[in-house]
Amino acid sequence: MTDVHIHIERGPYTKEWINRFAAQAVRAGLDEIYLLEHSHRFVEFAPMYDAVRAFSDYQNDWYQRKVTHSIKEFQALIEKMRQQSFPVTIKWGLEVCYFPEHEALIGEILGTFPFDFAVGSIHWVDGFGFDHKAALWEGIDVDALYRRYYELMLSLVRSGLFSGVAHPDSIKCFGHRPAFDLTSVYGLLADELNARHMYAEQSGGLRLNYGFSKLGMNETMLRIFKEKHVAICFASDAHKPEDVGTNIFDLQAITQG
Repeated sequence: MTDVHIHIERGPYTKEWINRFAAQAVRAGLDEIYLLEHSHRFVEFAPMYDAVRAFSDYQNDWYQRKVTHSIKEFQALIEKMRQQSFPVTIKWGLEVCYFPEHEALIGEILGTFPFDFAVGSIHWVDGFGFDHKAALWEGIDVDALYRRYYELMLSLVRSGLFSGVAHPDSIKCFGHRPAFDLTSVYGLLADELNARHMYAEQSGGLRLNYGFSKLGMNETMLRIFKEKHVAICFASDAHKPEDVGTNIFDLQAITQG
């Protein structure tokens, strides 16, 4: 069993830190883990976040706290760890925030190093960080935000830059729902994923990190992805070693049920 989405951001770039993730993976009954970092951690991606920073003082302050490393440091860690032995298989990659106007930059950075995978995600819709605080949704046109979110999701997949898509319906994080039906959108998204041989995460991140009541993608999306035989991988979205493997077997059971 594999957990395809685990962040290492809360510790140092050392073997001792990585060993903690591997040890928890063994305890959780896993044989493979995907370790990654967010693109916002690295100064090389900084131009992508100009609109995010300009959107509000809150977002500017958030970003300034997060950008702490050069991607060369992460690449050096990966090179060293690939020479080490661990009790589980480890793959190394990035979670990249997708901004359509920055596809060239994303492609350039991904091409600088042989990452094992790169997963694309949407955390920002035209500068708005929809998954930060529930209070920030006040006054937001929910239907318009949903439409734009899935326009961006389709653009992300069509870009051909990524191995998979992270938490493909995380727009629901604070419980808001659109007034219109998304069935046709999910079908189109499934077709585009298949056309590019990409996987979709069945993620427990909203349960783990937001206390969301239900696990994984919404039932309609999951049904359509299964009907269209989209590759589905299971993801804890852990941000600390002790959360590796959380909900993975439950996500598998939901998907196979």
